[in-house]
Amino acid sequence: MKIIIHGRNIEVTDALENSISKKLSKLDNYFSEELEAHVTLSVEKNNQIIEVAIMLNGMYLRAEERNSDLYVAIDLVVDKIYKQIRKQKTKLLKKYHDNKELKNSNILFDNIDVEDLDEEEDRIVKFKKFPIKPMYKDEAVLQMELMGHDFYVFINAETNGVNVLYRRKSGNYGLIEAEY
Repeated sequence: MKIIIHGRNIEVTDALENSISKKLSKLDNYFSEELEAHVTLSVEKNNQIIEVAIMLNGMYLRAEERNSDLYVAIDLVVDKIYKQIRKQKTKLLKKYHDNKELKNSNILFDNIDVEDLDEEEDRIVKFKKFPIKPMYKDEAVLQMELMGHDFYVFINAETNGVNVLYRRKSGNYGLIEAEY
């Protein structure tokens, strides 16, 4: 696996590059050599952020980790990628009972033990209906805070479009405007 490292607001030193390459090389057992892992390093206030993205056969593995220590964040992001690999293997093994189709995949599944995989399925466990009314962003923030939720769906009175207001890890708010 080729590792491409980019830095935003941070200088990528040789020691940092070697550490990332060493940690991500643990995943070489699971990927073919022609795949690329894109690693982006950045800094926000006191947080060191590492993001790893791997695209393969239509599957997209992505993990992001924030920590005050970048080396700890590197370890945590590699663990997240490994869990995603295990989850993908479980899904594919359920879909294709015989491994013939999986042999052509860029993931080398022989190196992952199936017996220790979680029997987790992606499924909808709760369905909720609620009326939404036009309101301004400030009112939506107030409603979200009053309900104690991390997100709030509303119709924006200014644009007449469906918006999702959400609380970011930093405590600030984000807004997603749906286009249809």
